[in-house]
Amino acid sequence: MITLYTLPPAFGQRNPSPFCLKAEMALTYLALDFESRTTLELNNAPKGKAPWLDDNGIIADSELILAHLDSKTNGGLFGQLTAEEVATGTAYTRLVEDHLYWMIVASRWLDEEWFEIVKRDFFNSLSWPLRKIVPLVARRRMRQTYDLQGLGRHSLEEQRTFLDRDVKALVARLTTHDYIASDRLTIHDFSVASMLASGMDNQPETWVSAKMNQEQCLRDYVERVQQEVGVYGRK
Repeated sequence: MITLYTLPPAFGQRNPSPFCLKAEMALTYLALDFESRTTLELNNAPKGKAPWLDDNGIIADSELILAHLDSKTNGGLFGQLTAEEVATGTAYTRLVEDHLYWMIVASRWLDEEWFEIVKRDFFNSLSWPLRKIVPLVARRRMRQTYDLQGLGRHSLEEQRTFLDRDVKALVARLTTHDYIASDRLTIHDFSVASMLASGMDNQPETWVSAKMNQEQCLRDYVERVQQEVGVYGRK
């Protein structure tokens, strides 16, 4: 039995991690028999983060999981893609996973009011005084990571400008195409739709959610992919 380890529900979402949701979409799309287990004990995770997969061996990181599943199914994910679909899909995947993602994280963890939601959903089960100490330590690490990524060195107004450019790039593509790499569903849609769902479905809205939810074509795209695969990020 394949086992997928993901984060538990939070922020009004059944699966708050776009990378976990992407892996779940791929497994479901391939009609593989698997079970999901949720955990916040990431100190014991193979690479200190979710998701990871146990399939007669541990595969950690969503991109490596997809490569493993593609090999396992003889090209079930990437085998029928054209060179143009690979190029376009990879470019948009990098946009959302290496840039947009960090603003989604920052809008949760580094906003003073929203961090109360993070503490409630991720740390409320801890005993005292861990419930007080652990969130602050985790937030400090998140701030350091955001700074090292580079976006954390900019003002909030500058970050909003970067977000606006990312959203405009996605809107321009999805206004003229039903899917991100071409006019058919591909593996790249799992990456992009999962990220957009993670950013748009936060309860309550973050400053990133508020911007993204103004664009109906993004919502339509996310719903189209989730419905076609049968996997949803929201509860």
